[in-house]
Amino acid sequence: MKHSIVQNPFLTLGDNSVKITSKALNNKSLSGLRLAVKDLFHMAGLPTSAGNPSWLASHDIPTQTASSVQALLDAGADFCGKTITDELAYSLNGQNIHYGTPSNPVTPDRLPGGSSSGSVVAVSLGLADIGLGTDTGGSIRVPASYNGLFGLRPTHGAIAADNMVALAPSFDTVGWITKDLNILEKTASVLFKGQVNQKLSHVLVADNLIESVAHGKALQKQFERWFSRSVFSAAAMDISVLNIDTKAWKTGETFRTLQGSEIWQEHGDWFIQTNPVMAPDIQARFQWCATISDDEINAAQQQRKQFTDWLLGAIAGSVLIIPTTPGLSPLFTASDDELADYRNQLMDLTAIAGLAGLPQLHLPVCELDGVPCGLSLVGPRNSDLELIQIAKKLME
Repeated sequence: MKHSIVQNPFLTLGDNSVKITSKALNNKSLSGLRLAVKDLFHMAGLPTSAGNPSWLASHDIPTQTASSVQALLDAGADFCGKTITDELAYSLNGQNIHYGTPSNPVTPDRLPGGSSSGSVVAVSLGLADIGLGTDTGGSIRVPASYNGLFGLRPTHGAIAADNMVALAPSFDTVGWITKDLNILEKTASVLFKGQVNQKLSHVLVADNLIESVAHGKALQKQFERWFSRSVFSAAAMDISVLNIDTKAWKTGETFRTLQGSEIWQEHGDWFIQTNPVMAPDIQARFQWCATISDDEINAAQQQRKQFTDWLLGAIAGSVLIIPTTPGLSPLFTASDDELADYRNQLMDLTAIAGLAGLPQLHLPVCELDGVPCGLSLVGPRNSDLELIQIAKKLME
């Protein structure tokens, strides 16, 4: 599948003739910070393409702005543009056959990761300080890993997902990517309302997952650096191992079934009526969504509940450390079959937090042969602020 590579990740620039307004608030904690917005979020007076020209042509220009975007603007962030996304956010590669694939500035021969590709590349290039995106199946965590940035997928439902193009509502979250952990924290202070910082006193390390990934040795070296600095003991955090058998729990398979059923509920009628031109892999997934049976959905719902109940009990009061991805960002030369196989491996990992609605924070703590990789902190629901505090201690 051929994809044109673009150096500019923006679709609409912030100096557009449409004026994006903000409230005059005393607290302008984001003043001077540039905000790039994934082209799934509605902004009054600006078109939303959702990465697909057929979607753009079949929907009116929004008259309202997503509350998450508005909150950042009200806090003083400077809107610098809307950014390229994979079509309907239904991919983790970062490719778009219509608007181009943003070039990964760190490793130009590799995929940038998606679906929040434009927002992450805007931050990576230094064109934005905050890359606002969405994360359903990994669309913040994966591109953050591929570009060596911080990326937070928040607790499901902790940030309102209004006035935006949904993908699978029971998994959709509003997340963001930054180069700087302090900027990520400032953004969190604006978007999280009423969340109390809950203390986590235990560290669980998913050793079996770390050992299984292609860059496991690089991750283990990072742990050795942390341990040599006695980071965990200084924070008075006990450490133990939690093995998660993603194959036995069918994490990826369960997630794909439930996500697919919700996608068809959201967009099936539009897909049938519009017959949009899409990338072959995304179109094939849409067609597959239509075939998911009620029995498959019911079985997946039961599996999700069992896994969620087990995981919530296992990590109570703890931060879980897992690899963010099963490998380095795929090369542009990877075949379609290789990408499909890698996607399945990837979703086995990203579905851990996704199925349970947990917050996950990617840390860009290591690389392998010059290619970024890293680890993620996963916590109980509504422990987002505590994960950031733990990350700050680890990154000192």
